[in-house]
Amino acid sequence: MPRYARSEREALADLMLELGPDAPTVNEGWTTRDLAAHLVVRERRLDAAGGIVLPPLRGYAERVRRRIAARPWAELVGLVRRPPVWSPVSNPLVDELANTLEFFIHHEDVRRAGAGWQPRDLPAGLRGRLWKPVSLLARTALRRFPADLLVQAPGHGELSVGRGGDRVRLVGSPGELALFLSGRQRVARVQVDGPAPLADRLRHARLGL
Repeated sequence: MPRYARSEREALADLMLELGPDAPTVNEGWTTRDLAAHLVVRERRLDAAGGIVLPPLRGYAERVRRRIAARPWAELVGLVRRPPVWSPVSNPLVDELANTLEFFIHHEDVRRAGAGWQPRDLPAGLRGRLWKPVSLLARTALRRFPADLLVQAPGHGELSVGRGGDRVRLVGSPGELALFLSGRQRVARVQVDGPAPLADRLRHARLGL
Protein backbone atom coordinates (compact mmCIF):
# COMPACT_ATOMS: atom_id res chain seq x y z
CA MET A 1 0.00 0.00 0.00
CA PRO A 2 1.46 3.40 -0.96
CA ARG A 3 2.41 5.58 2.01
CA TYR A 4 1.37 8.99 0.77
CA ALA A 5 1.79 10.70 4.15
CA ARG A 6 5.40 9.52 4.22
CA SER A 7 6.14 10.59 0.64
CA GLU A 8 4.59 14.05 1.13
CA ARG A 9 6.56 14.49 4.36
CA GLU A 10 9.82 13.51 2.67
CA ALA A 11 9.15 15.81 -0.30
CA LEU A 12 8.38 18.72 2.03
CA ALA A 13 11.53 18.15 4.08
CA ASP A 14 13.65 17.95 0.92
CA LEU A 15 12.13 21.18 -0.41
CA MET A 16 12.67 22.98 2.89
CA LEU A 17 16.35 22.05 2.90
CA GLU A 18 16.67 23.16 -0.71
CA LEU A 19 15.02 26.56 -0.14
CA GLY A 20 16.36 27.33 3.33
CA PRO A 21 14.72 28.64 6.51
CA ASP A 22 13.68 32.06 5.21
CA ALA A 23 11.70 31.05 2.14
CA PRO A 24 8.09 32.27 2.01
CA THR A 25 5.05 30.06 2.37
CA VAL A 26 1.43 30.50 1.35
CA ASN A 27 0.66 31.13 5.04
CA GLU A 28 0.88 34.90 5.31
CA GLY A 29 3.75 35.99 7.53
CA TRP A 30 5.23 32.51 7.89
CA THR A 31 8.56 31.35 6.51
CA THR A 32 9.62 27.76 6.05
CA ARG A 33 11.18 27.96 9.52
CA ASP A 34 7.83 28.96 11.03
CA LEU A 35 6.06 26.12 9.24
CA ALA A 36 8.63 23.54 10.28
CA ALA A 37 8.31 24.59 13.92
CA HIS A 38 4.51 24.34 13.69
CA LEU A 39 4.78 20.75 12.47
CA VAL A 40 7.18 19.86 15.26
CA VAL A 41 4.82 21.30 17.88
CA ARG A 42 1.90 19.37 16.39
CA GLU A 43 3.70 16.03 16.64
CA ARG A 44 6.11 16.36 19.57
CA ARG A 45 4.70 18.86 22.06
CA LEU A 46 1.39 17.49 23.29
CA ASP A 47 1.30 20.18 25.99
CA ALA A 48 1.19 22.88 23.31
CA ALA A 49 -0.40 21.19 20.28
CA GLY A 50 -3.91 22.00 21.50
CA GLY A 51 -3.17 25.67 20.94
CA ILE A 52 -3.23 25.06 17.19
CA VAL A 53 -7.03 24.86 17.38
CA LEU A 54 -7.98 26.09 20.89
CA PRO A 55 -7.77 29.89 21.34
CA PRO A 56 -7.13 29.82 25.13
CA LEU A 57 -3.93 27.81 24.55
CA ARG A 58 -2.75 29.76 21.52
CA GLY A 59 -0.37 32.09 23.36
CA TYR A 60 1.46 29.24 25.08
CA ALA A 61 1.61 27.22 21.86
CA GLU A 62 3.10 30.19 20.01
CA ARG A 63 5.79 30.67 22.65
CA VAL A 64 6.73 27.00 22.38
CA ARG A 65 6.73 27.21 18.59
CA ARG A 66 9.07 30.21 18.60
CA ARG A 67 11.54 28.42 20.90
CA ILE A 68 11.55 25.38 18.63
CA ALA A 69 11.94 27.58 15.55
CA ALA A 70 15.24 28.90 16.96
CA ARG A 71 16.91 25.50 16.57
CA PRO A 72 19.52 24.98 13.83
CA TRP A 73 17.78 24.61 10.47
CA ALA A 74 19.04 21.13 9.58
CA GLU A 75 18.05 19.86 13.03
CA LEU A 76 14.58 21.40 12.73
CA VAL A 77 13.94 19.85 9.32
CA GLY A 78 15.24 16.53 10.67
CA LEU A 79 12.55 16.62 13.36
CA VAL A 80 9.92 17.16 10.66
CA ARG A 81 11.32 14.33 8.54
CA ARG A 82 11.49 11.78 11.38
CA PRO A 83 8.27 11.90 13.42
CA PRO A 84 8.12 10.20 16.83
CA VAL A 85 6.48 6.77 16.84
CA TRP A 86 4.76 7.58 20.14
CA SER A 87 2.90 10.64 18.89
CA PRO A 88 -0.91 10.31 18.65
CA VAL A 89 -0.81 12.00 15.23
CA SER A 90 2.24 10.32 13.68
CA ASN A 91 2.48 6.77 15.01
CA PRO A 92 2.37 4.04 12.34
CA LEU A 93 -1.25 3.14 13.08
CA VAL A 94 -2.64 6.60 12.29
CA ASP A 95 0.00 8.18 10.07
CA GLU A 96 -1.85 7.84 6.75
CA LEU A 97 -5.15 8.94 8.24
CA ALA A 98 -3.79 11.89 10.22
CA ASN A 99 -1.04 13.14 7.94
CA THR A 100 -1.78 12.62 4.26
CA LEU A 101 -3.93 15.75 3.99
CA GLU A 102 -1.79 17.68 6.48
CA PHE A 103 1.49 17.16 4.64
CA PHE A 104 0.00 17.49 1.18
CA ILE A 105 -1.32 20.94 2.12
CA HIS A 106 1.91 22.07 3.77
CA HIS A 107 4.03 20.75 0.90
CA GLU A 108 1.93 22.91 -1.42
CA ASP A 109 2.22 25.84 1.02
CA VAL A 110 5.92 25.90 0.22
CA ARG A 111 5.71 24.93 -3.47
CA ARG A 112 3.08 27.53 -4.36
CA ALA A 113 4.72 30.41 -2.54
CA GLY A 114 7.47 30.52 -5.15
CA ALA A 115 7.40 31.88 -8.67
CA GLY A 116 6.42 29.76 -11.65
CA TRP A 117 4.77 26.90 -9.79
CA GLN A 118 2.36 24.55 -11.52
CA PRO A 119 -0.05 22.02 -9.99
CA ARG A 120 1.46 18.57 -9.69
CA ASP A 121 0.06 15.59 -11.59
CA LEU A 122 -0.87 13.61 -8.49
CA PRO A 123 -1.05 9.81 -8.51
CA ALA A 124 -4.60 8.50 -8.76
CA GLY A 125 -4.18 6.81 -5.39
CA LEU A 126 -3.28 10.06 -3.68
CA ARG A 127 -6.21 11.88 -5.27
CA GLY A 128 -8.51 9.14 -4.00
CA ARG A 129 -6.93 9.19 -0.54
CA LEU A 130 -7.49 12.94 -0.28
CA TRP A 131 -11.17 12.91 -1.22
CA LYS A 132 -12.58 11.54 2.06
CA PRO A 133 -10.90 14.09 4.36
CA VAL A 134 -11.66 16.81 1.82
CA SER A 135 -15.36 15.92 1.88
CA LEU A 136 -15.31 16.09 5.68
CA LEU A 137 -13.50 19.43 5.51
CA ALA A 138 -16.14 20.74 3.12
CA ARG A 139 -18.96 19.78 5.47
CA THR A 140 -17.20 21.56 8.34
CA ALA A 141 -15.91 24.66 6.57
CA LEU A 142 -19.01 25.36 4.45
CA ARG A 143 -21.88 24.26 6.69
CA ARG A 144 -22.95 27.88 7.32
CA PHE A 145 -22.33 29.24 3.87
CA PRO A 146 -25.50 31.06 2.69
CA ALA A 147 -26.15 29.04 -0.46
CA ASP A 148 -27.03 25.61 -1.77
CA LEU A 149 -23.41 24.69 -2.39
CA LEU A 150 -22.48 21.68 -4.51
CA VAL A 151 -18.86 20.53 -4.11
CA GLN A 152 -17.68 18.27 -6.93
CA ALA A 153 -14.46 16.33 -7.48
CA PRO A 154 -15.00 14.71 -10.90
CA GLY A 155 -14.26 11.01 -10.76
CA HIS A 156 -14.28 10.95 -6.96
CA GLY A 157 -17.60 12.25 -5.68
CA GLU A 158 -19.74 15.20 -4.79
CA LEU A 159 -21.67 16.55 -1.82
CA SER A 160 -24.17 19.27 -0.99
CA VAL A 161 -23.58 21.63 1.89
CA GLY A 162 -24.54 25.11 3.06
CA ARG A 163 -27.63 26.72 4.53
CA GLY A 164 -29.59 26.70 1.28
CA GLY A 165 -30.62 29.36 -1.19
CA ASP A 166 -29.08 30.08 -4.59
CA ARG A 167 -27.03 27.29 -6.13
CA VAL A 168 -23.25 27.66 -6.18
CA ARG A 169 -20.97 24.97 -7.60
CA LEU A 170 -17.36 24.41 -6.51
CA VAL A 171 -15.44 22.05 -8.79
CA GLY A 172 -11.88 20.80 -8.62
CA SER A 173 -9.62 17.83 -8.05
CA PRO A 174 -9.38 16.59 -4.44
CA GLY A 175 -5.99 18.27 -4.02
CA GLU A 176 -7.15 21.64 -5.30
CA LEU A 177 -10.31 21.44 -3.19
CA ALA A 178 -8.15 20.65 -0.15
CA LEU A 179 -6.23 23.87 -0.65
CA PHE A 180 -9.35 25.94 -1.31
CA LEU A 181 -11.28 24.59 1.69
CA SER A 182 -8.33 25.03 4.05
CA GLY A 183 -8.29 28.77 3.37
CA ARG A 184 -5.80 28.85 0.52
CA GLN A 185 -8.26 29.98 -2.15
CA ARG A 186 -5.81 32.31 -3.89
CA VAL A 187 -3.53 29.44 -4.93
CA ALA A 188 -6.18 26.77 -5.57
CA ARG A 189 -7.08 25.89 -9.16
CA VAL A 190 -10.84 25.38 -8.87
CA GLN A 191 -13.97 26.47 -10.72
CA VAL A 192 -16.68 28.43 -8.90
CA ASP A 193 -20.04 28.81 -10.66
CA GLY A 194 -23.01 30.75 -9.37
CA PRO A 195 -24.28 34.27 -8.70
CA ALA A 196 -21.30 36.63 -8.75
CA PRO A 197 -21.74 37.99 -5.19
CA LEU A 198 -21.88 34.48 -3.71
CA ALA A 199 -19.01 33.20 -5.84
CA ASP A 200 -16.87 36.15 -4.77
CA ARG A 201 -17.83 35.66 -1.15
CA LEU A 202 -16.78 32.01 -1.34
CA ARG A 203 -13.43 32.88 -2.92
CA HIS A 204 -12.65 35.29 -0.05
CA ALA A 205 -14.31 33.49 2.87
CA ARG A 206 -12.27 32.54 5.94
CA LEU A 207 -12.22 28.80 5.51
CA GLY A 208 -10.44 25.99 7.29
CA LEU A 209 -10.83 24.50 10.73
